[in-house]
Amino acid sequence: MDLPLAASFAGAVQSSAGKRPQAIAHRGAHAVETDIHVTKDGVAVLSHDPDLKRCFGKDDKIIDCDWEYIKTLQTLKEPHQPMPRLKDLLTYLAKPGLENVWVLLDIKISPPSTVLQPKRINWEEHDKHAENVFRCMAAALEEVKSSRPWNERVLLGCWAARYLPLCTKYFPGYPITHIGFNISYARQFLKVPGVGFNMLQMIMVGPRGNALLRDIKAAKRSILLWTVNEERWMKWSIRKEVDGVITDDPKKYLEVCDSYQGGDIHVPVSTWAGIVWLNMVAAGFSFLFRLRFGWKIKDESAVSKVRVPV
Repeated sequence: MDLPLAASFAGAVQSSAGKRPQAIAHRGAHAVETDIHVTKDGVAVLSHDPDLKRCFGKDDKIIDCDWEYIKTLQTLKEPHQPMPRLKDLLTYLAKPGLENVWVLLDIKISPPSTVLQPKRINWEEHDKHAENVFRCMAAALEEVKSSRPWNERVLLGCWAARYLPLCTKYFPGYPITHIGFNISYARQFLKVPGVGFNMLQMIMVGPRGNALLRDIKAAKRSILLWTVNEERWMKWSIRKEVDGVITDDPKKYLEVCDSYQGGDIHVPVSTWAGIVWLNMVAAGFSFLFRLRFGWKIKDESAVSKVRVPV
């Protein structure tokens, strides 16, 4: 995927109906970011949440509902909207004049309630569900045709190394980025040829983050940061020469890009305390994440098959 140096932004698409749009203000590219979930009957939909409670007022999980039911729902907040499908987004992006708009698909593996047993996870069923998510996404991309190949416009966001083989199985030749919040876990993706990084921005502040950033650049990988809304951290991201940021306010980000003159970024002591606290919380979540999805990439043969554009 081409990562030019000049910053620009085209627009945003809602990643969850009723939620503020999140957008990637990418250097020289126009992009949108959205989260993917799958309904019980195999329809890939755009939703930040795995359930319908916050946006639609229903207690059900998306994976436990059929599309015929979900499509009848409207968001609680105005303007009242239905939940969009991945197919709807792709159909929009396939319109003439939007060929340069690309999309980051944040793939969420939220299994059915029956898979999450009280004392343990049914991993066989969990992995079947994960494969179904990738299969349904691939079906949507196959159904909607684009004048420019989708593998030049779609970036796969993969949280767990466990699912890298599914990326290469259902999306051969597509670029992949690791979405992460832990530096130690993220480092293993450096051994996977071509895989980029999309890291929680605050985790990257400090010596360990700087070291990872240097290694990512040395490996000629792309690096995105999420979610960057404060002007101070927008300037910090520009100074670190990252390839792009995910932000709720792309207009503000571009204004900061235009006015940025360089210089040191002052980080108050109170902010450092928050960063330390966030790292501690992230370490705890990372421990639980690894217990659930594995500690490292185990299938080296799967790793060797990942050959995606840098």
